[in-house]
Amino acid sequence: MPRQRTLRNKISCVGVGLHSGKEVRFELKPGDVDGGIIFMRTDLPERPQIHATADKVTTTLRATTLEENGAKVFTIEHLMSALNACRIDNCLIELDAEEPPVLNGNSIDFFKMIQAAGVVEQDKERKIIRLEKIYRVDGEDGKRFVMALPYDGFRVSFVSVNPHPLIGIQYGDFNITEEIYEREIAPARTIAYEKEIDALRAMGLGLGGTLENVIVYNDAGWLNKLNYPDELVRHKILDVIGDIRLAGIFNCHIVAAASGHALNTRLAKKIYEDFYRLGMRNEE
Repeated sequence: MPRQRTLRNKISCVGVGLHSGKEVRFELKPGDVDGGIIFMRTDLPERPQIHATADKVTTTLRATTLEENGAKVFTIEHLMSALNACRIDNCLIELDAEEPPVLNGNSIDFFKMIQAAGVVEQDKERKIIRLEKIYRVDGEDGKRFVMALPYDGFRVSFVSVNPHPLIGIQYGDFNITEEIYEREIAPARTIAYEKEIDALRAMGLGLGGTLENVIVYNDAGWLNKLNYPDELVRHKILDVIGDIRLAGIFNCHIVAAASGHALNTRLAKKIYEDFYRLGMRNEE
C-alpha cells in the first residue's frame, strides 16, 4: 500500500505574482499526516490557513482562487500541478502575499524546488480515490468539456482550440509520471495575446507578466521563443493537473476539449463532493 508523502526539508524563494505584480516570499514546508495541502498567509493577522480543496474555489478568472478564513490565494494552479505530479499528499505553503510567485510562468521551478527539498514517505497509508464512474462537465457553448474516466494510472488527453491561425488546434496526450512531467509538461509557460494585455492590466491582471514568464503572440507571430511548438496545449495540461488536485490524489484519465480553470474546478468539485463531503470516499 502506498504511503503518504511530504517534503523532507523546507525550501523558499522570492518572486512576484503573475497577476498582482507584488513581491512575495514563498516557503514550502513538510506537512502533517492527513493535513493535505495548506496555504498560510503569513502577512495577515493570525496567519490564516486556506486548505487547497475544491470546495474552497471562489473565482476562476484567468486563474484559480481559493478562499477560507477571510483570506484568499490565487494563481495556485502551477504549484498545485507540480505537487500533484510529485504525488505530494501533505505540504504547508507559507507566503506573505495573496499570490505565489510566477517564476518562469510554468511549473518547472516549483517541481525543482520539491525535488531539491526531497520527498519522504510518512507513517500512514495514502488514501486514493478510486473512480467507479465517468465524471463530466460541459461548457455552456456545448463545445468545451472536461471529464475524468476510471484508469489504472494518471493520463491526460487535451485538445486546445484557438481561432488564431498561428495556433489553431493542438492536441496533447501524456501518461503522467514525474519524469514525463518534468520533461514534457512542466516547462510549458502561460500564454497571452498581445492585443489583450492592456485590457487585462486595466482589470488588475497580468501585472507581473513579462516576456520571461509568458509566451506572447500577435498577428505577425511569436514575440519570444517557444519551449515547444505546441506549448499552449502542454500548458493547458499543466493547468488541469493542478486544478484536479483540488479533489485529492487519484488515478484517472482526464479527457478535455478547450477546457479552462472554470470547467476544471467544476469537475474537481463534483469528484470532491462524492468522495469527501458526502462520505463516499473509497480507499485503496
